[in-house]
Amino acid sequence: MYKKISSLMLGLMILLTACTSSQVKNEAGEIQKIKLPMGYIPNIQYAPFYVAVDKGYFADEGIEIEFDYSFETDGVKLVGAGELPFAVASGEQVLLARAQDVPVVYAFAWYQQFPISIITAAELNVNEPRDLRGDTIGVPGLFGANYIGAQALLFADEVNPNEVTFKAIGFNQVESFASGQSDVVVVYTANEPIVLRSQGFELNELRVADYVQLIANGIITSENTIANHPELIKSFARAFAKGIADTIANPDEAYQISLKFVENLKDQDKDVQMQVLTTSIEFWKAERIGFSDSQAWENMNELLVKMQLIPEPIDLSKAFTNQFVP
Repeated sequence: MYKKISSLMLGLMILLTACTSSQVKNEAGEIQKIKLPMGYIPNIQYAPFYVAVDKGYFADEGIEIEFDYSFETDGVKLVGAGELPFAVASGEQVLLARAQDVPVVYAFAWYQQFPISIITAAELNVNEPRDLRGDTIGVPGLFGANYIGAQALLFADEVNPNEVTFKAIGFNQVESFASGQSDVVVVYTANEPIVLRSQGFELNELRVADYVQLIANGIITSENTIANHPELIKSFARAFAKGIADTIANPDEAYQISLKFVENLKDQDKDVQMQVLTTSIEFWKAERIGFSDSQAWENMNELLVKMQLIPEPIDLSKAFTNQFVP
């Protein structure tokens, strides 16, 4: 009799265990594979993503990330069309897209400050944006974050952009500055200035973030995804926020993890790459990681109207949300 009861209890335990496992699997669902357009090549600046993947934060949320570094991928368009749930994009891209009735929404602020600078040769004695009057400014092209950041810097010091000359030089700012072809260039704060200083060049730097607050890179989604898959957005935001927090707390660990994801990182100067990472961290820090500042959106809206890139201000209540921020 005892053996029969024991066998029965064992059978019930196995059955209960099986049911519990089944319930967990059903509630969590299958792993959802997500292709994420990054907008740039593999880089130490993507460390928070790498940390979140390597530590299983995305996996814990039932998400598997495939990084898409292709420049040909139009992440904003694909997200707006509902073909992808997320992409990495900056604030001006969202407003420009919404001006064209593309229903994208900025759902998570990765960068809390706009990471663009104008660097100048030391002998030019440029200490304020007003000192740039009459200068030729090298910019990758008359588009994108570099161009918009440069104009924001000028406007912030009441300099009319017509008082300078913008020259498209492609993404060759380091080479152009180092060779003397351009004494003034627009750059990413956490990239070219660090590289040039490591090569012994003296330069002055004007950071956009020191003059005006603008919305920079973050995670965008679509109105459709918000309406139909809000839990997916919350899951993505939780995982990414953990990756950012861990990277801020332990840059050395984040560097080691990034070696697994950035193929040529081990061949680059570690001190330079660590400086790139620590400078980037300055732009990610926030009391509430992921939170999007409404005044920064107002400033970006006003800037794009001034630049005549949009005919009128965009309805910001539809352009961004903080409802998914952990």
